[in-house]
Amino acid sequence: MGCVNRTKKITNDEIATMYEKKGGNVSATCTALGMDRKTFYNRKEKNKALRDKINETDESLIDFAESKLMEHINDGDVTSLIFFLKTKGKKRGYVERVENEISGNAFENLMKEVTGEDS
Repeated sequence: MGCVNRTKKITNDEIATMYEKKGGNVSATCTALGMDRKTFYNRKEKNKALRDKINETDESLIDFAESKLMEHINDGDVTSLIFFLKTKGKKRGYVERVENEISGNAFENLMKEVTGEDS
């Protein structure tokens, strides 16, 4: 009863529909269809129409997430605002910078370490 019927060929439309239904989750799609991930990726690679449908679903999910992000920004959520500026505002300078201060001569310190010299 719990076995998957492997005699029925899963169509590309069934894969694309399930992928969308499962929110772009490959593992959940494969489990629901009784196929392994390797088969999913092989089918996606070999069939442009399937690949296009999967990409369309991915783009729709990103659009949805961006709309939710904007809702949070409009509600005054500072974390969402900072995230938005760090990702979309990079060209305007909204990036985190890490500054490293190096003191001494790294080569000289390495040579002392190798030769066992002490200052």
